[in-house]
Amino acid sequence: MHTVLIVDDHSIVREGLKRILLADGRFSSVEEAGSGHEALQIILEKNHDLIILDISMPGRDGIEILKEIKLIRPRACVLILSMHSEEQYGVRALKAGAEGYVSKESAATDLVTAIDAILNGSKYITPTLAEKIAFNLTKKNPDRMHENLSDREYQIMCKLAIGKTISEIASELSLSKQSISTYRNRTLQKMNLKNNGELMYYAIKNGLVDEYMQ
Repeated sequence: MHTVLIVDDHSIVREGLKRILLADGRFSSVEEAGSGHEALQIILEKNHDLIILDISMPGRDGIEILKEIKLIRPRACVLILSMHSEEQYGVRALKAGAEGYVSKESAATDLVTAIDAILNGSKYITPTLAEKIAFNLTKKNPDRMHENLSDREYQIMCKLAIGKTISEIASELSLSKQSISTYRNRTLQKMNLKNNGELMYYAIKNGLVDEYMQ
């Protein structure tokens, strides 16, 4: 029997996943955390066989939490379950140490398969994500400047690209407006862009905002 920790800021998502996992019959314990901070406190005290982690949460995002989990529990198996498509965050999640990535849109068909693979000691990588990884390894595309951004810069870039204000982003991420402004300026500089309009055009052109617009 296995133990699992679900980390998601939406209680309805946690409850749905909990029911699926308990019905599976392989899990003796299913714990929940509604934030990255709460999750890290639990992980410091307990060692779980599987951690299911969301990316978009208030404060520190899931990629940052994933990196810290791997520092605390290097052997922890982490499955990212996110509203964002694997094209947007899949490679970043795997680079940060995740054992697999599943979008919530495909969770009904992919979740159990991903869990099977991870509990058997394998990575879970969809054909789409495998193709993207292969592309990144074999070809450097100078037009994809967003790939040089840090995880936090990338997150804020996507939010700016759909027209969210600095104040709105600061509130969503529990950061100061000054911090968001600093990330914005750093992002524009790295991408050689002048303003939010150019950033929005770039993001749409490269297919980075589809999931955010739904």
